[in-house]
Amino acid sequence: MPELRKDPIIGRWVIIATERAKRPSDFKIIQEKPKGGFCPFCVGNEDKTPHEVLAYRGDGSCANRPGWSLRVVPNKFPALMIEGGIQREGDGIYDKMNGVGAHEVIIESPDHSKTLADLTDQQIESVIWAYRDRIIDLTKDSRFRYIIIFKNQGEAAGASLEHSHSQLIALPIVPRYVSEEIAGALEYYNFKERCIFCDIVRQERTDGIRVVYENDFFVSLAPFAPKFPFETWILPKNHQSSFENGQMLEYQNLAKALRITLMKMNIALDRPPYNFIIHTSPVREKNIPHYHWHIEIMPTLTKVAGFEWGSGFYINPTPPEEAAEFLRKIEV
Repeated sequence: MPELRKDPIIGRWVIIATERAKRPSDFKIIQEKPKGGFCPFCVGNEDKTPHEVLAYRGDGSCANRPGWSLRVVPNKFPALMIEGGIQREGDGIYDKMNGVGAHEVIIESPDHSKTLADLTDQQIESVIWAYRDRIIDLTKDSRFRYIIIFKNQGEAAGASLEHSHSQLIALPIVPRYVSEEIAGALEYYNFKERCIFCDIVRQERTDGIRVVYENDFFVSLAPFAPKFPFETWILPKNHQSSFENGQMLEYQNLAKALRITLMKMNIALDRPPYNFIIHTSPVREKNIPHYHWHIEIMPTLTKVAGFEWGSGFYINPTPPEEAAEFLRKIEV
């Protein structure tokens, strides 16, 4: 029988459609054929991107030249522009401001053929350090209130280029979804004097039925009320509200948790397109006791349609317990 499940953080309801239950083999993944042709992210084409704002180089090579293992460049077609002031103003009942922000691309590897899951733990750790370095640098800009890091893997998930990359956007406002998460977490904290994410980690590790993978510092799990089939979260075991406050040993363990989780998905779902998003605290709210940073990974297996848009509910045909069990049993 179908179940209605309530997200314990923001109160959103989802429908677990057990009568439509789907296993990994039931999802039709359309494998994208390599497009070939010119790639601005490949080695030798550094002059085809804006000048890098960060690069990791092991051979002393010059900026904007070959020799890099990772590059961060401004997006050539940015959603927001770095120049100018915010200039908030009203137009009757409407509010608006200038489209000020930063939009950057993290080119994760010089190898065009490799996705993030194909990289080594050390290479993924370098990607994580790049995220941290750019967040810390952009936090110095008083115009920015939130920095979101996300990845679109595959055309069906929104990637416009094959070469594996992730993106960063610095915003002059805190996104509504993040505000809802923080508000829900604060309400829980005010009532119980505990972080709800810490309680989720504790309960899920005790129950074990939705755990996908864990190491000394991180746990990968299927959330109780997932919006999408095989949605998976990675959370620190110890309370941390800001992603960029991590230490070396933590990032090493995060790299391993991220690689193993993505590899399990690749094996189970035949390399699906996916999105992942780092949920972290706003830049002016560091070290808050009620919020807990985490990564949400969402394979692109179903489409959001009229009912979801009209109701705010999501229909998920795969119970998270089954998804977690399937992923947990996969050896990588």
